[in-house]
Parts: sequence; structure tokens; C-alpha cells
Amino acid sequence: MARIRLDHIRHAYTPELARAGHYALREIDHTFDDGGAYALLGPSGCGKTTLLNIISGLLTPSEGHVRFDERDVTELSPELRNIAQVFQFPVVYDTMTVRENLAFPLKNRKVPKAEIDTRVADMLRRIGLDAKADRKAQGLTADEKQKISLGRGLVRPDVNAILFDEPLTVIDPHMKWQLRSQLKELHRQFKMTMVYVTHDQTEALTFADKVVVMYDGEVVQIGTPEELFERPRHTFVGYFIGSPGMNVLDCQVDGTDAIVGAARIAIPGGARQAAAGAKTELGIRPEFVRIVPRGQGLPVTIDRVEDVGSERIVRASLYGQKLVSVIAEGAGLPAEADAVLEPGALNLYADSWLVERRPS
Repeated sequence: MARIRLDHIRHAYTPELARAGHYALREIDHTFDDGGAYALLGPSGCGKTTLLNIISGLLTPSEGHVRFDERDVTELSPELRNIAQVFQFPVVYDTMTVRENLAFPLKNRKVPKAEIDTRVADMLRRIGLDAKADRKAQGLTADEKQKISLGRGLVRPDVNAILFDEPLTVIDPHMKWQLRSQLKELHRQFKMTMVYVTHDQTEALTFADKVVVMYDGEVVQIGTPEELFERPRHTFVGYFIGSPGMNVLDCQVDGTDAIVGAARIAIPGGARQAAAGAKTELGIRPEFVRIVPRGQGLPVTIDRVEDVGSERIVRASLYGQKLVSVIAEGAGLPAEADAVLEPGALNLYADSWLVERRPS
């Protein structure tokens, strides 16, 4: 296992793009702690797989260094980094049995047969394939083949980290929860450094201790699921994490207040200093927007209500801007409505970045 240090990494796919300043991966300076479980989360094209391939050695960064512990591995090939990688589509040897697939990387490393037998037997049990140990991989389901890919990485004694590139994409939806839970349990048992790429926030938030949110080639926030939900440091994080995403309202800042349409809303934490000339926005999660009778808050027009089972999503307009609220199933809605924004849940953004609250 290893502590992975990304030392001022940047990457462009051609020298011409680099000279023009068009980087697929903007500067990233971050450390993945030894034994941690991390998720790289973001939309397609944001740089997740590029970053993963730089860690594994499939790509060499245009700038910066990759270090495992204190060793510079920037120019080393994947096999010399002792990295296990699980790809979107399972990579197995169909003509081999499950047992032979798991033993293959150990045989290549000249591990003694007795140790191979012990390790493979233990891994078969852990991934739940001991009953199919002597079946050819060709006839297995996609989720069983993906378990073999995972097991091949975990069975090795010399792995520095295991990297996952959207490994559940081809798995049936009803099996995804089971495999995520199993992967989380295996991480607790082996305590290996794991980095998991996904565009699915449920996968990221249920697997990782820390989520690395990426947007347009850069890391916009690293945090626990709670931190990403409660204090999004960028409006994209607020939009991307949560369903529905965070409300983002254009506003003007006047002293200690934000002006939205004809409404004056106090900014928690007192006065804030937004950058001069910056675009300012007020962010609040739908869970912290209450719908009340007219005269008790800010006047809104309810456009539609979506019933999603245990709760309802109210889509409204506040001075011409969209405002979403989540209310309990069965909660009444007034014919003429106002919205109340919980003060402690409000965040102010300047040019999409969170403006920190003034210390009390």
C-alpha cells in the first residue's frame, strides 16, 4: 500500500494544446492517504479517467510529479508501480477457471504454490465465488466477472493501490447495491488505498471516505459526503450533489444583505466581502426551503409539484428565478404561497466560489 502524492499535476494531450493553454487536467496538488477510500466524481469529460490513468502510469503528465510515499514514479510503467486497475468492462481470461484467473497474477510473480493456494482460496470465499471456483469464466455473469477483476487485485500481496474506472456501469441495477456494499467491506478488511472513478453520486457517496469532485479539468472540492452537502465550495458541487440539486439565485450584495428581486435576505455570519465586480449568487438546498401561507415569507408562484413517493418536490418561481423545495408527502400546500429560506443553510458565492463566513 502507498500514500499517493499528486505534485502539481497538469496534462494536455498534445504539446500544441499545452502551448495554447488547453489542458484536459488543470493543476492538481493533492495527496491520497495510505489506506483511504476515495472517489473521483464528476460528469463525462471532466478529467476523472485522465487523472486515474496518470496515477496508474497509463499516461505521463505534461507537468508535475506522481509520488508513491516518497518515491517519484512519474516515469514508471504501470507494472513497476504495482497498481491493480479494475476497468469499466470486466477483463478476465474466459478460457481459464475462476481459480486460475485469481492465481494468474501470483504465478507471474513466482509466488510459491502453497501461498498461491491459500491466497486464492481465501479470495474465492471473500468475493463469494468459492462454489464456482472450477468453472470457466466464459459462462459467468458480468457482475461475477467483475468480482474476478476485483479479486485479482486484492489477492496480490504487493499492490500499492487499486484503481476503479466506473466498474459498475455494465452491472444490472439490482446487483449494484450488493457489489458496492461488498467493495466497501473488502476495503475495511484489506485497508488498501482505493480510488474509484464514477459519475454516479450514489456510488461515490456510499463508497468513499472522501469524495473528490471534478469539473472542467480541475478539482473543485474534496470532502466527506456531509461536507459536500452542507457546505458546497463551488456552485457546481451544490448542483451535482443532491437530488434535486442546490438552488442558486442571482443576487446583489448590499452590506450584510443579499438582494434577490425585491427581497432583502440577511447573509448569515454578518457582512461578507465579495470580490469587486464578481457575479454573486445565493445558494440553498431544497431541503431548507419551506413553503408557507402568503404573508409569512418571500412571495412565490408554484409552477408544479412532483410526487416522488416519500416526499414531494415543489418547483416554484421567486421574482422570476427558479426555486425548488422538498416537502414531506402529505404536507399541505397553500393556494397562495410564500417561501422561507432557513438562514443557517444559506451560502454566498462569488464567481461560483463560496465566500467564507466572517468569524463570529
